[in-house]
Amino acid sequence: MKEAAMTVDAVMEFRRRDAGDKLTGRTRYTIDRAHAGMLHAAVLRAQVPSGRIVRLDVTKAAALPGVRAVATATDAPGRVGIGIADHSLFAEDVVRYIGEPLAAIAADTLEQATAALEAIEVEIAPLPAAFTMEEALAPDAPLLHAEWQDYEVLLEGGARAGNVAWEATVVRGDVDAAFARPDVTVVESSFRVGRQNHMAFEPRAAVANYDEGRFHIETSTQVPWTVRNATARFLGIPASQVRVTVPPVGGAFGLKFDIAIEPFAALLAKMSGRSVRLVNSREEEMLTCLFRENAEIRIRSAVTPAGEIAGREAVVLMDCGAYGGEQIFLTTMTAHTLGGNYKLGATRLASRAIYTNTAPNGAFRACNGVYNTFALERHTDEIAAAIGMDPLEFRRRNVLGDGDYGATGQVFDGDVLRPMLDRMEALRAAAPSRDPQDGRLYGRATTVGTWFVFVGPSAATVNMNADGSATLVTSGVEIGSGSMMQSLPQIVAATLGIRPEDVIVRQADTDAAGYDVGVGGGRQTVSLGAASLQAAQEVRGKLLAAAAQMLDAAPDDLVMQGGRIEIAGPNGAGFTIAEVAARAQALTGPVAGTGAFTRKGVPAMPGCTAGHFIDAIDIPIFAVHDCEVAVDPDTGHVEVLSYRVVQDVGRALNRSAIGGQIQGGVVQGLGYALHEEVSIDAQGRICQSGFETYRVPLASDVVPVEVELFEGAPSLGPLGTKGAGEVPILNVGASVACAVANATGARVQELPLTPPRVLAMLLGRQRELAFPHIRPAWDDNLVRPHGAEAN
Repeated sequence: MKEAAMTVDAVMEFRRRDAGDKLTGRTRYTIDRAHAGMLHAAVLRAQVPSGRIVRLDVTKAAALPGVRAVATATDAPGRVGIGIADHSLFAEDVVRYIGEPLAAIAADTLEQATAALEAIEVEIAPLPAAFTMEEALAPDAPLLHAEWQDYEVLLEGGARAGNVAWEATVVRGDVDAAFARPDVTVVESSFRVGRQNHMAFEPRAAVANYDEGRFHIETSTQVPWTVRNATARFLGIPASQVRVTVPPVGGAFGLKFDIAIEPFAALLAKMSGRSVRLVNSREEEMLTCLFRENAEIRIRSAVTPAGEIAGREAVVLMDCGAYGGEQIFLTTMTAHTLGGNYKLGATRLASRAIYTNTAPNGAFRACNGVYNTFALERHTDEIAAAIGMDPLEFRRRNVLGDGDYGATGQVFDGDVLRPMLDRMEALRAAAPSRDPQDGRLYGRATTVGTWFVFVGPSAATVNMNADGSATLVTSGVEIGSGSMMQSLPQIVAATLGIRPEDVIVRQADTDAAGYDVGVGGGRQTVSLGAASLQAAQEVRGKLLAAAAQMLDAAPDDLVMQGGRIEIAGPNGAGFTIAEVAARAQALTGPVAGTGAFTRKGVPAMPGCTAGHFIDAIDIPIFAVHDCEVAVDPDTGHVEVLSYRVVQDVGRALNRSAIGGQIQGGVVQGLGYALHEEVSIDAQGRICQSGFETYRVPLASDVVPVEVELFEGAPSLGPLGTKGAGEVPILNVGASVACAVANATGARVQELPLTPPRVLAMLLGRQRELAFPHIRPAWDDNLVRPHGAEAN
């Protein structure tokens, strides 16, 4: 594959083939898929945060004009979840959050379906509620899931009890001894972050049909196989009875990484015998969205005068809302984000997903890494101040390098972060500081971050067409990152010696393509790319064998490039790839190849982890960000003056595409750092219901990002690649917060840094965070001791 690795450079700037259609409005998303005779669905949602369902009568609604089907909990008996199966499609006996589905209706028009919802008779007896994690962890807290012990456990090893949906821990070394050393300084920090909404322009949408005993669901999702399997589980049917296809997706960012509305549409399609369309309103997206979770973090470190981190311990509380959902899995990531970046001595970390009577949370770009990086980097600055060391020097001494142990005891390969810091230092030196000298407070900060590729299983098939083009069949989904439109065609084209334009990429179809975990975590180019490369290599071998017969030469004597297969050397004889493909198809049948890829399984230190889905990371990704800010002391307004990124990409297949991802990720991160605030009222209702009340970055907030790509770090990815779309948002909250702290001299402990919060800090009115529900003794926070067996 040396030849393919070389020729891919010729197509590195391959432009997106879908750009024209998207710019001119020709792209048809799931939300655009409507036709005559289709039914329209609507969902009845609870208006109380906690209560027992006394009565739910759909008789009058079912008799209204145009109503074709009404579904309730009795029609969907199954439960789904990650780690534990705790989530039913409809509320059964108990309502756990405002917005929880109670019933679904399909009618001839959306207006009829909505009117029918009003006719459903509902009586719910209120129950006590817990809206915050502090309330949920109180000794007398109401149990959201009184039957939690009866739920099916899907992954053994996680500790759980009461309102603790899941607990994952890391213990490595003697932490108590590290903190007892006479030469260490102990630094303790506490942090809090709020929720963040994805605000994808296309809301969640699905169209379902039921024909010949099988469901066909068209949906806007990142995870077609998850939709397939979860729908089957909800409805109590074999997964083979569900086919999922995915049109172009109008934005996701993790919002569409979970099962959402598809089972409702499928169930109503079967009950009515008609095609059913279900689309969330913007208000439904806001009130029931799988937000980035709010979190509370306490972190302590024991540091020597020379800056060695002798010991570290932390407790991270993640609000999963009313159901465990993605947060069950995300508890794993704390070990690799809050426990990342730096060489650590003895370590113990606890990450806990907590049930509350609020809308469920879910995955969002760089998941818990965004707030754990904020906490870790602010804590790092506080350490540097406590021991009197320059923050950049502290980082340079302590960042992970070749042969260093991660929090779980895995050994890292390659010295990556230190040279990346050197690159950033050069960028900083080349651009003088932008201190406005206008009375505002100026600050600057450089931060580091550690992310990783979610590898997981992927499959691909490459079919060689007789005209010299190739068709790539996968379960990959194009959500805007460009992997399906750019990276994968580039990989296949380079392997087969053809143009990326001649690689046809099939839309995801679970009936046509093999299993795939889904698009997220920076895994698409890596996992699907590796599977596609393997499939293309098989096709390459078959074409070279056929060409060798046609040319009476050995396959090793042939070169495959520029749409031709020729004998190596000047003026070598040969044929077009189309001619070879047509000949091979006529003689031996269609030319195709298959490929598969999954995680290699980097080892962690035995006994270090408990309750983890991933004990060690196959492909780490590193980032270094630098931010300059000016803070208005009269209003608390923060302006970002400049932003720089050095990003570890392994190998860049398309530099301009990666640059676009970094620019977009930084702007999205600025929203999290400065603007986007979600509040929950005294009744448990989310107050922000749309674009009018939820402040996302506007055009005037966009800051041009200076980007430098760091290539050459070790990677298992095809051609040395790493995921590039997830990590750009990772450090943004941390960088802005550290810069604001440097500008103001205030202790920054919360995000977002809205003007009222910053002004309160400047005036000394911001209270120090106190988390009485995070106990001082680390072990006292655990459901059961680390490593102990479940009862």
